[in-house]
Amino acid sequence: MKITLSVIKADIGSIGGHIKPSKRLKDHLKEYIAGEGRGLLIDHYVGSTGDDLAILCSHQRGLLDEEVHKLAWDAFVSGTEVAKEQGLYGAGQDLLKDAFSGNVKGLGPAVAEMEFEERPNEPFLFFAADKTDPGAYNLPLYLSFTDPMHNSGLILSPGMAKGFKFIIMDVSYTDADRVIELNAPEEIYDIAALLRDPERFVVESIHSRETGDQAVSVSTTRLHNIAGKYTGKDDPVMLARVQGAFPATGEILSPFNIGPYVAGFMRGSHNGPLMPVKQDSSISFFDGPPVVSCLAFCVHNGKFTESADVFDHPYWDHIRNNISQKATEIRRQGFFGSAMLPYGELEYGGIVTKMEKLEQRFVNWEK
Repeated sequence: MKITLSVIKADIGSIGGHIKPSKRLKDHLKEYIAGEGRGLLIDHYVGSTGDDLAILCSHQRGLLDEEVHKLAWDAFVSGTEVAKEQGLYGAGQDLLKDAFSGNVKGLGPAVAEMEFEERPNEPFLFFAADKTDPGAYNLPLYLSFTDPMHNSGLILSPGMAKGFKFIIMDVSYTDADRVIELNAPEEIYDIAALLRDPERFVVESIHSRETGDQAVSVSTTRLHNIAGKYTGKDDPVMLARVQGAFPATGEILSPFNIGPYVAGFMRGSHNGPLMPVKQDSSISFFDGPPVVSCLAFCVHNGKFTESADVFDHPYWDHIRNNISQKATEIRRQGFFGSAMLPYGELEYGGIVTKMEKLEQRFVNWEK
C-alpha cells in the first residue's frame, strides 16, 4: 500500500512565555483534525514539544497535497483564535502569511513528508525539536548514516552495504530550493564539509542506495527568510524510517547522546546543547535548552499503532544530566564569543540598530 506521512508543526500560542501550549489549545487542535480530517486522512496524531504543536498524519494524497496542507493551516488558524481567547503568549506566531496558497511551505509552519510503499512491517520515528533550527539534525544524521561507531549495520547488514544518498539544501539561498546530492561513503568528507555549517547547509532528505527508498525527511523552513526579521527559531520536525535497509531505531538514536551544541536557546540567539526529552516536555532554563523529542510508531495500511516515547527511559535521564551540565557551562559565558550566535545570524534582531548607531560614532585616528 502506498501512503504519505506528513508532519506539519507550528507555534500558535504558549503559557507563560515560550513554555508549552495550553491543554485547551491542544485539545482544540485534536478535535479539529479528528472532525475536519474525516474522509481525508487515514490516521493522525497531535502532540507537543516545548511550545510547538505538531500534526502527524497518514493519507494517500501524495506530497504537498493542497487539501492536507489546508487542513493543517486551518487547524492552526482556528487554534490561534483559541490562543487569543486565552491570552496565550505569541498567539499565531508561526503563521507568517495572511492567506493559504496551495501548501504551507513559505507560510511559516514547518513540514516534513515522505511517500512510500509500505513494507510488511513499517516502523518509523517522528522527531520534533524546539528552540533550535533545522541544522540541529545535521550531526546526528551524519553519524547515524555514515559512521559505524554509531551504526553497526554499515558493517553487519548487507542492505546498507551500498550506503546512502544525502540531499543537502542551502537554506541561505531564498530564490528557490537549492540542493546538492552527495553519496556516502564515497563523499563523506564533502558531506561533512557542508554539514559543519548548520545555519546554512541542512540535510533535506536521505535515501537508501540499495533500494532507492527514502529514509529521512527534514523540515528546512527558516522563519527569518520568510518574515525578513527574527520571529523565533524554526523548531524543525523530522521523519525517519528504520530497520531493514535503513538504520535500526537504536542506531538513529545513538548520536543524540552527544548533546551537540546547536543554535537556539534564549531569543534564538545563543548556542546550547540539544537535549533529548520526553514527549510533551516544556521549556524552562534560559528559554531552553534546545530540546528534541522522538516518538516511535508502526504504520499498517496507513493506520498508526500507539506511540512509544523513545527518550522516556532511565538511560536518557543520565544523558539529560550530562547535557544540563553542558548547558550550565556555556551559559556561564553569557553573551561572549561562541556562547552567542555570530553576527550574521543576529542580523534580524535589535543588535543591527545598535551596531548602526555605534558605527556612526567610530573615528579614524591620525597616525
